[in-house]
Amino acid sequence: MSDDISENDDEGLQWHEGDMPFSTQFGDHFYCRSDGRLECGHVFLAGNGLPDRWQAGGDFRIGELGFGTGLNFCETWRQWKLARRPGPFLHFMSFELYPMQAQEIDRALSHWPEIGAERQALAAAWPAVPQGRVEFTADAQTRLTVVVGPALEGVMAAPAQFDAWFLDGFAPSRNPDMWSPELMQAVYDRTVEGGSFATYAAAGFVRRNLQAAGFAVERRPGFAGKREMLCGRK
Repeated sequence: MSDDISENDDEGLQWHEGDMPFSTQFGDHFYCRSDGRLECGHVFLAGNGLPDRWQAGGDFRIGELGFGTGLNFCETWRQWKLARRPGPFLHFMSFELYPMQAQEIDRALSHWPEIGAERQALAAAWPAVPQGRVEFTADAQTRLTVVVGPALEGVMAAPAQFDAWFLDGFAPSRNPDMWSPELMQAVYDRTVEGGSFATYAAAGFVRRNLQAAGFAVERRPGFAGKREMLCGRK
């Protein structure tokens, strides 16, 4: 691919290399440039012990900081459909300050035919003006909630029942508020005992904030040559 940059589709958003969304506000891509879908599997799913933990049965709640393109939700939904048992319910709740438009989500995710069905369903259900709480009943065992607004406010108002967290804000050096001690503490306080988190980030202050909140933090090899990622348990 080339490094060509196209015009902004919306204020704060550029497209690199065809369909790679780039935030001009945070100076960062929305996902790994090598393969965001595989990164989701390596970091967020495997880092939280998924899909293995779903085999135990029972409802499961995932919290996510940074909905972005919806890539993590679509890949999680795809794998949940493959692994789930009849009955259990997955609630995926994400917190996003700057929601994308439906056509932007569709364009960004069109790169992966593996999640084509999930992408089409999400884009079709996405509201023209996403605000407040965006609710999407994906299927009889899956629901998505996207809380639009500052992450700390959204997490503080959320129920304290999360089994796993995907910490996927923009890079800590570019978006430090998404990794603040206050937000990491709110995440910890709303995690069930034995619950988990995973993140591509490995910055020292992120690790210290997670540890100070109460998580047992583990370093693991990152995705696509990245030296480290972080995961942990309550």
